[in-house]
Amino acid sequence: MRQIYNLNTKWAFTKEATEAPKTMPEKWYWVTLPHTWNDIDGQDGGNDLYRGTAFYAKTINKVDLPEAEKYFLEVNGANSSAKVYVNGEMVAEHHGGYSTWRVDITDKLTTETLIVFEVDNSPNDTVYPQMADFTFYGGLYRNVNLVCVSESHFDLTYYGGPGIAVTPEIDGDDATVKVDVYLTDAKDGQELMYTLKDKEGNVVAADKVSKDETSVTFRIKNVHRWHGRKDPYLYTAEVCLVDGEKVLDNVSTRFGCRTYEIHPENGFILNGEEYPLRGVSRHQDRWGIGNALLPEHHEEDMDYICEMGATTIRLAHYQHDQYFYDLCDERGQVIWAEIPYISQHMPNGRENTISQMKELITQNYNHPSIVVWGLSNEISMQGSSEDLLDNHNVLNDLCHEMDPTRLTTIAIVSMCPMDDPYVQIPDTVSWNHYFGWYGRTAADNGPWFDEFHAKFPNLPVGCSEYGCEALNWHTSDPRQGDYTEEYQAYYHEELIKQLFTRKYMWATHVWNMFDFGADSRNEGGENGQNHKGLMTFDRKYKKDSFYAYKAWLSDEPFVHICGKRYVDRVEDVTKVTVYSNLPEVELFANGESLGKLTAEDHFFYFQVPNNGETTLVAVAGDQRDESFIRKVAEFNPDYRLKEQGAILNWFDITEIEGCMSLNTRLDEVMKVPAGMAIFGEFMASLMGPAAAEGGMSMASPEMLQMLGSFTMLRLIGMLPKQEGAPEITKEQLLAVNEKLNAVKMAE
Repeated sequence: MRQIYNLNTKWAFTKEATEAPKTMPEKWYWVTLPHTWNDIDGQDGGNDLYRGTAFYAKTINKVDLPEAEKYFLEVNGANSSAKVYVNGEMVAEHHGGYSTWRVDITDKLTTETLIVFEVDNSPNDTVYPQMADFTFYGGLYRNVNLVCVSESHFDLTYYGGPGIAVTPEIDGDDATVKVDVYLTDAKDGQELMYTLKDKEGNVVAADKVSKDETSVTFRIKNVHRWHGRKDPYLYTAEVCLVDGEKVLDNVSTRFGCRTYEIHPENGFILNGEEYPLRGVSRHQDRWGIGNALLPEHHEEDMDYICEMGATTIRLAHYQHDQYFYDLCDERGQVIWAEIPYISQHMPNGRENTISQMKELITQNYNHPSIVVWGLSNEISMQGSSEDLLDNHNVLNDLCHEMDPTRLTTIAIVSMCPMDDPYVQIPDTVSWNHYFGWYGRTAADNGPWFDEFHAKFPNLPVGCSEYGCEALNWHTSDPRQGDYTEEYQAYYHEELIKQLFTRKYMWATHVWNMFDFGADSRNEGGENGQNHKGLMTFDRKYKKDSFYAYKAWLSDEPFVHICGKRYVDRVEDVTKVTVYSNLPEVELFANGESLGKLTAEDHFFYFQVPNNGETTLVAVAGDQRDESFIRKVAEFNPDYRLKEQGAILNWFDITEIEGCMSLNTRLDEVMKVPAGMAIFGEFMASLMGPAAAEGGMSMASPEMLQMLGSFTMLRLIGMLPKQEGAPEITKEQLLAVNEKLNAVKMAE
């Protein structure tokens, strides 16, 4: 009978060693798995996290292990590459940091066995990811186990799979369920016992056959369908390998029976019912923890996502923990699963994209929540190529070969032309659009999708990323690029109204549900994070935009007053926004009603007299919420992005009427040769020799289309420091602004 022996405790760790030890080290320090060595330096900014090799060592005593004929070391996540040594001998290596893999160490076990992992997240050109806007945490950041089995057992080594694959197919009111198992060293006389159980544990089908019948099909009468958030019903398939009365090994998996279609006009259809996919993307990390998450972290994340009312999650940009996929099955979330083939096509990395896709599909085939396999993300950011196209065709064919039951998709960067050949490769597409944050305006999103849909009416299209950053900054005059919670709320109000009302869009995924680690980032006033989340990195605060989505997506009655962190206000009459999924809201100021409002879009806007101190109470049905504002003479500087080093705020910039400044939009600067020259000269000094050698052109048409509405100041503040480039000084920025002040705007 299979037993799982957990190995998470008492690991010695170091980043100082240069080779795997042959005896247990005495001076390394002790850690418990899950563990990452980038939990601090991967979140503090500066793009200086340790990317290199580290070692983990542990001794196991054979007397402590369950009795078995075979022992397999199981690694659920080692980022990004790893080698395993047993008693000083290297026995296996693996490339890809987000999947499960196993190695047979039976013949290497001694009375006291030394296990050493050499884990490496160094930059290279063969293992994905290498370029992306998130931290590549190194470490043994998921569980490590010893799987103890008999000589005859269900396969443990084929791409880290579970040894069982279940393929349900709806047939009228019934379902046929094909169960395939994969055996290793099965002997004559051994048999397989198949059992299907419903959610309550009742047997709905069973059979006992010879060991050679590794594929059996059952019929479930009046099948109970898995139907997303409405009814995430799960069955269980169990298979035992037996020799007479003795159970040699066993495997089990849950599965769901459902049909789905992604229609170019009607969007996502689940079990014949239109089922709009409106949800979020998620990264697997937290403040102070990195990616070394525990089950309770995954559960809390799922609770927040469901509270918001989401029906879908894009699990970006890599394979997530199996525990979270299980939660998606249980809670009815419809899932986009993908590999970290992202941002930059590496010709030497093609083999790695294939192996990671094989692992993703093999390990996750049984999850009913997964409906699409994601081939890549923003892979054309540095341009397309024949090699890139060929690799996408290979991956697309591979997905269909390994899993004919699911569709494929890609997430396309905004700058990619609509008619780029690689857009036509997968079954569906989705675009990463940040109009209203990275250039253009929020109002441009819906019309752009209408244009694409009109041009390619038979290709299902969605929005795989959209969002903007917000920290604890506040204003009554929100504008693009100010990092305030108010602008983020406005942005998402607009995007909700545009995207959710377009029926043809098969899925929309907010970027991101939670703030996440991105050590190269230095914007917004809090370095090392991407702040586009609807919740903070530590999960302690739901930004106002969280409630905008809850108002549209959740059936749980609520009312929420926005701007609770924006107490001090200078204006005599201030705008107060209220979100609710109820049809009518009444707002009270110090007990006096300011009237009742109705709103079909769930967004209620009140004009509130701002005199002294005011307690606000919003009432919708039997729901109420309270906040507080206070009249002040001068704007509270704590609500404004602080100057950090050389980074100036827009309000510190000298402006001359009719002339340019650092507050001038980039597209306006580029209209005037003198402005273009100033910008080009400064960018050349800013980007450094590495960027220059890479041929980066900030003035390309594609880049200008995306960044044209950025002010020069904002663009400068967002750029990560390039290797070899000098530090920008405040004086340099003011000098550039002085030059721009002498340049007339185009008429």
